[in-house]
Amino acid sequence: MYSFNINTSLYNNYNTVKSVRTESVSNNSKTVNEKPSFTSNPIMTQVPYNPAFAASNLRTELSSKDEKAKYNELVKMLDRDSKKHLNVLLKTGALLDSSSNDNSTTLDNLYKIATTPRAQGLNNITILKDTIASIADPHIITQQFGNIPQQYKAQVASLENGQDVNVEHSGTCVSASIEFNLADKHPAEFARFAEGLSSPALAVKKDIKLNNLADNTLDAIWLLNAFEIPYTANDYNKATLTFAPDKNAIVRAHIQTVDRDKYERSALDVLMQSTFMQVGSQQSYDSLIDKRAGKFNQNDKGLIEFEKTFTESVVEDKNKISVTYQTVDENARLVGYETDFNTMKKQITDALSLGDNVIIGYTQVDSNNTIINGHEITITGTKLGKDGKLIFICNDTDDNMSKPVEYSVDYLLPKIHHAALPQSVVANDVNLVENWVEGLKTYKKLKQQANQQGVNRLQIAA
Repeated sequence: MYSFNINTSLYNNYNTVKSVRTESVSNNSKTVNEKPSFTSNPIMTQVPYNPAFAASNLRTELSSKDEKAKYNELVKMLDRDSKKHLNVLLKTGALLDSSSNDNSTTLDNLYKIATTPRAQGLNNITILKDTIASIADPHIITQQFGNIPQQYKAQVASLENGQDVNVEHSGTCVSASIEFNLADKHPAEFARFAEGLSSPALAVKKDIKLNNLADNTLDAIWLLNAFEIPYTANDYNKATLTFAPDKNAIVRAHIQTVDRDKYERSALDVLMQSTFMQVGSQQSYDSLIDKRAGKFNQNDKGLIEFEKTFTESVVEDKNKISVTYQTVDENARLVGYETDFNTMKKQITDALSLGDNVIIGYTQVDSNNTIINGHEITITGTKLGKDGKLIFICNDTDDNMSKPVEYSVDYLLPKIHHAALPQSVVANDVNLVENWVEGLKTYKKLKQQANQQGVNRLQIAA
């Protein structure tokens, strides 16, 4: 877990304070030092979905009596559409994928969801269908909050002491993107998370390698403690982490179970996104109001780049590199780039060629080139346009579309503030600074600011 270009002025608050649609990302026509050619609008056409994930032993046929019995039992429970999705999972190898943290298959976890108790307020069949559908086509995953039905408003209001629970635009783009990536690339692990987070325990455990967080074990432990995620250290390089949604997520999940409208999150989306928000926000997230606290971010919405990288690293148990491409001054004005666009393109396409998706943070600027919004989307692939130019195929969890979206490379590259990349892609290009160093600097800076604000208030009171 590293950061690149951490000594530049960064725009860290990637929070969707207003709805940022893919078609409304404004052209950055005033950038400094680079004069790329822009398309007037992103290309938005549907492309066939091609499930892809890393599996050491791809299997597409049920081989044992146990597998056949579990499959047949699930078929009996499912409606026509879900049966089709289940068959797709089998034919593509996703159903018998066993690359989960405990080597259980997607089928094992789906069967467990169907046949063992779920948390109070949840429904076995609903969670089962949501899990199957999300793995069959992760593009259905959304960050759109649902409304609070009239019959639940009094109960919800009492939990929040009058705070506004009508979330119009959520700040869960990072966690929804991580959810998408888990479903798209790690089906067995996604199903394992779905089972654990919807179980009566409302939690799932995961073994991780500490050297995927920091080169030094003590530094990795510092990160785990700083993010306040429950864990036990097993030895010098292994720890078992406990992932869980916030206490109010079950309320949202129950409502989405019984009153879900089109384009709204599923109950499973609620649990997944709450869990990843909890990880990144130092266990401070509240699903009812979509706000967080925590020591690394002064904004109460979303996750900053450092928090995003930590969350990705522990969820995937991979050494993720946070590469910052844009140079932003102290007034949140985009003033240039840390590298040329060809290098940016090469690093992203190299990551894609390794089989990884690339979650990026892009910026939206006003006429003065001041950043007014940020949003996270996922680059899943590339294609050549009719003009021979490269196009990025992306997923956006905030566009009310259950399909990919396409951006010309010339259009998207100037807007990318940061990207999470595998270490192997950038290790030979840059001098890496471990991400815990940035975290410590951020924490000390925020603490110093808070202390100074306290001194100022005392001086005013005196």
